[in-house]
This record gives sequence, C-alpha cells and structure tokens, in this order.
Amino acid sequence: MIDEALSVHGLIARGGFTFGPDEEAPPGPSGMPARAVVLVGHAGASAWPHFLAWRERQPEGLGDPLDTWAREVIGAVAVQVGARAVSPSDRPFVPFQQWAMRAEGLKASPLGILMHPRYGLWHAYRGALLFDTAIDDGGAGEKTIHPCDACVGKPCLESCPVGAYSDAGFDCAACLGHVRSAAGRPCMTGGCLDRNACPHGAAFRYPDAVQAFHMAAFAA
Repeated sequence: MIDEALSVHGLIARGGFTFGPDEEAPPGPSGMPARAVVLVGHAGASAWPHFLAWRERQPEGLGDPLDTWAREVIGAVAVQVGARAVSPSDRPFVPFQQWAMRAEGLKASPLGILMHPRYGLWHAYRGALLFDTAIDDGGAGEKTIHPCDACVGKPCLESCPVGAYSDAGFDCAACLGHVRSAAGRPCMTGGCLDRNACPHGAAFRYPDAVQAFHMAAFAA
C-alpha cells in the first residue's frame, strides 16, 4: 500500500527499520514514541515531473517549493497509511542521515552524499513515515560493497575548478564564490562537476534542469 501511494508522486520507499526497545524515537501518529520508520525519497529524477506539475499550480515566489511539495504529498500518504510524516528540515531535527544509512546500509561518498550501489549519487530522501507498530524490515541495513572503496582514481575529487572537496572536507566559501561568478556558469547550469564526474549510477544522473534548480537554490 505504501509503494502504491508513493508511486503516483514519483516517490519510493527507501527502506526502514523498527526502533530498538532502548532507542529514543520521535513521536509516532499516536503521540507516543514511534516503533518504526520508513524512509521516502526517489531514485534519479523520477519525482521531478510530478513536482513541476504541482509547482505550476502554486503562486509565484513560493519559498522552498521542493520541500513544500514533499511535505504535502508525503503528508497525504501518511494519512492514507496511518503514519506520521516528518521532513529533513523539520525542527527539532531528526537524524535522517543516520536513518538512511541504517535503512539501506549505505556509506557517505567523498563528497558527503550517500553512495548507493545502484543509484550512485543520484538519489534523495524527501521525508519519512513514522509508525506506532513494528515493521518487517526485510534485512534493513545489510552491508553491500561500497563503490567508493573500489574506486582508485576518485574522479569526484579531481574535477572541481576550485578544489572545493578534499580530504579536509568541503570548502563551502570557495564553492559559492565560484558558482556565483561568471567562471562558475557550467556548474550553475549543469550541476557540480565533481558529482557529475562519478561514474556510478550514471543511468540515474539528474537532467541538467534538475541540477540547475538545486544549484540555484544552493547559490541563493
């Protein structure tokens, strides 16, 4: 039922798990600590056409449109399946990154984005569904071979014109300064060059329009 409800929005269930008896969990739909969580997101740009169709019906100048759309549609799905919806930007923040790694057994890439064995760097988590009852997680968090561990050349660390990504971390100031300049036009229109240099999950790479949307939000 969850998969069917999500699919009409181009979204998919990204794995889930039951909280342990000693874990601190956010409130579920009853207001008591949730028993389980299912992550919601997309692979590639599957949700993009649905988001664009929704956005055309919204007023001009709507702030944070992608977050607003995700909250709306995942919230509606939560009502259908008897869950409580939460978003990565909700306060107080919930540990989405840790939940995602646990639910799908993923690890971070050198760029900080979670590397998926099939989707590469081209996927996202848009929300989560909290339940009052335990779920069958089907082996959540089973470890897989991390593509980054087998990657010798690390092209994702060699393509940025200003070397924003390195072993020292992400130099946000250098990245912003570049993408806001005339020299950063290729990054603004086609996305992060380091991210695009990764060969894994190429079939799921976001189209230029999607990458430009995210870069414009970052640069703003």
